[in-house]
Parts: sequence; structure tokens; C-alpha cells
Amino acid sequence: MREFQINWFAILAGVIIKQVIGAFWYSPALFSPSWCKLTGVSEVEMKASLVKALIPEVIGSALMAFVLVHAVHYAGAHNWAQGAAVGFFNWLGFVAVATLDSVMFQKRPWQFYLIQNGYLLLALALDGRGAGGQP
Repeated sequence: MREFQINWFAILAGVIIKQVIGAFWYSPALFSPSWCKLTGVSEVEMKASLVKALIPEVIGSALMAFVLVHAVHYAGAHNWAQGAAVGFFNWLGFVAVATLDSVMFQKRPWQFYLIQNGYLLLALALDGRGAGGQP
């Protein structure tokens, strides 16, 4: 594997972007009511577990951003549009396909799949976009 200087700012930005998108995406104004209904988790339960869930979420976001910075670099993306495309294709090839089992085998509704994957698509595309400007 070729070594390159990691853009730690892009990783930090990716973590922040994913957290901000998640806070907005799963807010009562957007998909929180639908997500709670589809999962059987009440808003009270969701809020009660929020702090405990944020620690692994932030760690996972950092890992995702770290890997995406590598994918953007190895894809040769040199601008925001190319970085967003790398994020999109990583989502399509890994996330969208890997989470299909939630609908196919776990019998979750398509609406659940679309809520979860819409969030991850947006996060990866914007994270890739931010990482795309690095050398």
C-alpha cells in the first residue's frame, strides 16, 4: 500500500458532518417519528440511550472517515465532485448492498431501509466531497 499524508482535518470534518446530518436526519422534524414507529423504539427510549450510543457512533464515524479518506486518495479524486462520487460508490457497493438483508431476511419495511440508507448515502457523499480536495 502506498503511503500518503493523511488529511486529519478531512477526517475530523467527516465525523462532524456525519453527526450533524444524523442529528438533523433523526430529528422530530424529519425521520425520528417514522424511525421510532418502524423500529418499535419510543422517542423516550431513543433519547435515554443517546449519550451511551454517541460514543460508539463517533468512533465509527471516525473510522468511516479514515477509510473514506483512503478510498478518495486511491481513487485519485482531486476535487469535491470526484470525492462525492467516491463516497457515493462506496455507499452503493458496500452499505446499500450489505444492508439489504434488513429488508430481505429481517423483514423490515423498505421505509426503514430508505431512512437508514438515505442518511448514510448523504453522509458518505458529503464526507467524500470534503476529502476530495486533498492531494
